[in-house]
Amino acid sequence: MAEKKAFVLRINPDMLKEIESWAAEEFRSTNGQIEYLMQQALHARKKGVKKKKEEE
Repeated sequence: MAEKKAFVLRINPDMLKEIESWAAEEFRSTNGQIEYLMQQALHARKKGVKKKKEEE
């Protein structure tokens, strides 16, 4: 597994509560949920960039 880098994340308290709740529903840690969401966003972005290039 790749080494992970720690960093500070400033987040709105209400948003954090929502993410904590969502993480608990999916049996993930809060950190794991944030990492999952970021991974999904990056995947969607890559698909969007690829689709945009095909349209050109």
